[in-house]
Amino acid sequence: MSSNAGRFARSGPRPDDRVASVFRFASELVAWVAAPWALLPGSVWQAVLSVVVLIGLPTVFATPGDKRSVLVAVPGFVTVGLVALQLVVAVAAAWVAWHAVVAAVVTVLAVVTVVLELPRWRWLLTG
Repeated sequence: MSSNAGRFARSGPRPDDRVASVFRFASELVAWVAAPWALLPGSVWQAVLSVVVLIGLPTVFATPGDKRSVLVAVPGFVTVGLVALQLVVAVAAAWVAWHAVVAAVVTVLAVVTVVLELPRWRWLLTG
């Protein structure tokens, strides 16, 4: 645990986000697949780097109280930003890589994820 863990700890109980976490994971999974798919025609290295960044950043940086294990403690706005990054990448890459119908479904998934994430995001942004 990072020495900054206490500094970035959230106050109050963490909201129940079991349903939101399913949608969040589905959106992350889409980003992990769509980003390299969209980037691969241009550069294999960019495709690989996109997966490393999209999986690596949230694995390393987390807000204490939001995850059981935190490697590098960060304030809540960083965690919200990382989730937002995943959602934006999922939508943008889907529109570049896939058929419009699939991209539209991904867009709806991202919007539903944002709506479901709002209580968690409010909790992460207050402290």
